[in-house]
Amino acid sequence: MLAAFRSAIIIPELRKRILFTLLVLALYRLGTFIPTPGVDISKIREFLGTQAGSALGLINLFSGGNFEQFSIFALGIMPYITAAIIMQLLVTVIPSLEKLQKEGEEGRRIITQYTRIAGIALGAVQGLFLATAFLGSNNGAFLLPGWEPGFFFYFVVVITQIAGIALLLWMAERITEYGIGNGTSMVIFAGIVASWLPQLGRTFGLVRTGEVNLIALLIFLAFIVLAFGVMAAVQQAERRIPVQYARKQVGRKMFGGQATYIPIKLNAAGVIPIIFAAALLQLPLFITGVFPDSTVAQAIANFFTPNRFPGLLIEVLLIIGFTYVYTAVQFDPRRISENLREYGGFIPGIRPGEPTVKFLEHIVSRLTLWGAIFLGVVAALPTIMQSVTGVTTLAFHFSGISLLIVVGVALDTLRQIEAQLQMRNYEGFLSKGRLRGRTR
Repeated sequence: MLAAFRSAIIIPELRKRILFTLLVLALYRLGTFIPTPGVDISKIREFLGTQAGSALGLINLFSGGNFEQFSIFALGIMPYITAAIIMQLLVTVIPSLEKLQKEGEEGRRIITQYTRIAGIALGAVQGLFLATAFLGSNNGAFLLPGWEPGFFFYFVVVITQIAGIALLLWMAERITEYGIGNGTSMVIFAGIVASWLPQLGRTFGLVRTGEVNLIALLIFLAFIVLAFGVMAAVQQAERRIPVQYARKQVGRKMFGGQATYIPIKLNAAGVIPIIFAAALLQLPLFITGVFPDSTVAQAIANFFTPNRFPGLLIEVLLIIGFTYVYTAVQFDPRRISENLREYGGFIPGIRPGEPTVKFLEHIVSRLTLWGAIFLGVVAALPTIMQSVTGVTTLAFHFSGISLLIVVGVALDTLRQIEAQLQMRNYEGFLSKGRLRGRTR
């Protein structure tokens, strides 16, 4: 591991990419301290202290604490992520978008442009909602003296958040192009990790005052380390379906006959089902924002809150459902079967055509079930850890969602660095510890 890090620093091109990534992420963190005009940050912090498990708390988590500061990056990059997920689903159902995707680099560039526009538009809608239903509620309780809820204030908030999202997208694209790792993922990663350190500091401060038990905190941290290891293993776990290609003779030469495999990940959907479920559970927040004085609306919002058992159960069921849907969109057994038959490939012991389709569907359905259960447990992890240890100050910040994102992004980034090292005949990070999947 240390040798791999040393090699990464020695290689000039790789060193430049790593330093560029760190520089952009540092600039992103500086944006945390640029507030949105007219917003009373102290009152927002006080309010969010009671909303850890709510939709607003989730927004604050993904924005890396920017929502708590209500900075120019208050919404983070989540509007773009939501737009990208929706666009990915639309590509599979709208023929014109599917055709664009198949046109190669130019088609993907156009789809990316559509996604950017949709992300900024969604950010504008979310910014307007926050300005009217949140910041402007209770006669402007979250506003600084001299500012009043009205058109000018709403306009300032929307414009500020649109500019923040556009700047974040530009930073993410620069990281992808000139840095290391996926830019969008790195921005979310940096935000989550940056929010951990101050929360840990506050928790250790509570230990000194006797409000948090030291033994319980150590058990909680040990649980986090164990969760990291389990998630890393699950993220790399895959089922490998062997594929054999038929040999054919052209003149005096033989072609084909090589053996390969189809990798099917245990958690093929990643964190997308969790994000989908979280986005859907934000709808009750809109209800309470539209009807702030309604006791019925408040009761509905409380029922769907993920930090309560009914809301948690609904969230887990939604995650399981979205896992099946997203996996079905991403993995098409019929298309894979047709491609195998077209190129002369087959699964040993399985006849080409419909039997291959049914075999792949059976394998995928079994893996998806375990992957969905895993994601459901991940979503319920904050409640489980809070119940076992009694530590409430860290449960949400070190939630299963944040841990899974951090582990996934870290592994993907290490794989990219490893690929760069192996291209130059250096030993990578994961080559010795990579998990081997079953073959059949």
